[in-house]
Amino acid sequence: MAVVQCHALFISAPASGQGKTTVTAALARLHRNAGREVRVFKTGPDFIDPTILAHASGHPVYNLDLWLVGEERSKALLAEAAKEADIILIEGVMGLFDGDPSSADLAERFGIPVLAVIDASAMAQTFAALAHGIQTYRPSLPFAGVLANRVGSERHGEILKTAINDDERWYGAIPRDESIGLPSRHLGLHLSQEVSDLDERLTKAADHLSKTSAAILPPLTHFYYTDHNNLDTGYPLKDTVIAVARDSAFCFVYADNMRLLKQLGAQLVYFSPLEDAVVPEADALYLPGGYPELYAEQLSNNASMKASIHYFVSTNKPVIAECGGMLYLANSLTNKAGQRFDMLGIIPGEAVMQTRLVSLALQSVLLPEGLFRGHTYHHSNFTTALSPVALGECPNYRRTAESVFRQGNVLASYIHFYFPSSPAACVALFKR
Repeated sequence: MAVVQCHALFISAPASGQGKTTVTAALARLHRNAGREVRVFKTGPDFIDPTILAHASGHPVYNLDLWLVGEERSKALLAEAAKEADIILIEGVMGLFDGDPSSADLAERFGIPVLAVIDASAMAQTFAALAHGIQTYRPSLPFAGVLANRVGSERHGEILKTAINDDERWYGAIPRDESIGLPSRHLGLHLSQEVSDLDERLTKAADHLSKTSAAILPPLTHFYYTDHNNLDTGYPLKDTVIAVARDSAFCFVYADNMRLLKQLGAQLVYFSPLEDAVVPEADALYLPGGYPELYAEQLSNNASMKASIHYFVSTNKPVIAECGGMLYLANSLTNKAGQRFDMLGIIPGEAVMQTRLVSLALQSVLLPEGLFRGHTYHHSNFTTALSPVALGECPNYRRTAESVFRQGNVLASYIHFYFPSSPAACVALFKR
């Protein structure tokens, strides 16, 4: 067992919508502008926030989660980052103590101090009670302090600072400023490439943070690791070319999935079902999730790409479609306005967008290739006459059991698979 040290901070909040991503991204930009090497992680199964955090830090953002990623893989990722970085930032998920495992579980397991971001826009002295509760709810949790967000005035900030106890560690306040907020929609924030003035927003947010204690390097954290790579599986996918859909409609991909495929020897070629005419020459096709509902008309009208994917499927090469990728393979996709668009018709079924969340859950699923872990998050219903070949299982409430469908060489599901949860199963999926 070896050890490496690095400055580290875990940014969490009492609930979603408090400004965690803005603060984490601004901190990354602040330290990067100061000439420091920054590595950022996102807690839980999230594809969207990492695009913002990667843009801010200049490096890929990997997920951390004690269940999905696993403790050993999380430990290895943190140690690897600590060897390269001056500071590690981890953005939590939901509220600090929400979920099982929670952000608090992760922070405590790796001894990383928590900075609680609290939206103070509609409170005064009650801020102190909330800060006190967060700090003392779990005494074993390493706690750095509190940062007040969306403060109305300098006087408002003084009231908050005066109200908290000395041991709550006041980090400072960020003023209410619409010009630093990040736009959002039904699945979360907009992707980094969709925010045209993202750099300006990050620069201004970083300037606000530079006036707080959050700009000071946090204490050093010890990260323990072993000297072997737990994903050292050789190169079983050597000479395997995988065509990966990547554009505004298909953009929900774990960075660790792409990294693993490369580690296994695969060559990744990216293409756009929105803009391109054909699928690149490849041995397998990966259609990840994203926002096909926002681009349904353009996808429907790209007849050349639809014909190319039909031909690819006819060659009997592996096709893996997750969530939005599965909807693209369906007969049709109906958006929230009730407009129905013809899709590929490879998987018999109809997809209809809903006005409310349909499913959000971690999932494990046993396939003939092996046991995968992943998650599901969608606002659509998919009806099909196909019988599922497997059902996912939620490790928490067990109410959500997403179907996995197989039609010939096509595997499709609402589940977003985390490939490093089973490298051998990943190889089996993509190997013809």
